[in-house]
Amino acid sequence: MIPRAQRPKGVPFSIQKIGHVVLNVSDLAASVRFYTEVLGMSVSDIYGEEMMPGGMVFLRFNPDHHGVALVGGGGPSSSAELHHMAFEVASLDEVIRARDHLRAHAAQIDFEGRRRAGVQIAVEFRDPDGHRLEIYWGLDQVGSDGATRPAAQWKGAKSLAEAIADPVMGQDTTVQDKTLVP
Repeated sequence: MIPRAQRPKGVPFSIQKIGHVVLNVSDLAASVRFYTEVLGMSVSDIYGEEMMPGGMVFLRFNPDHHGVALVGGGGPSSSAELHHMAFEVASLDEVIRARDHLRAHAAQIDFEGRRRAGVQIAVEFRDPDGHRLEIYWGLDQVGSDGATRPAAQWKGAKSLAEAIADPVMGQDTTVQDKTLVP
């Protein structure tokens, strides 16, 4: 069994966030279309073949220069090098809109609802190379005491409708735009 670990004393720096992820992709143009047209990211910069074999595209979704970069010519991906990458959105309504948008763009959706630990409500899907991605809202926050939600309060849900109808303690699943919920 692996014990829970806390930040060790004396580490001379503190990581604040994941700065960016770089993915090898088999078809750079198709992946750029997916990340821009389906996920709404913007291209910040492009490296041509002379700078990076296969080319490289830097994508942003906030003020950072890039949160995702794509490197072409990687050949088919087994997705074995990455379990998944998750993107937080500001509201539950946005998770529902994201799911509907992904469906409209024929993205492969693997899961929607609520996992257990962390109790975030999410939609999990694949990019054109099969990389697993997640758009989520409502991830539990851990206070300065380090205490996390007890496992007895976790509640899985296998759909967004189920997650909304049966919230975990302290999670407000009120959808603001009532047209999003049948």
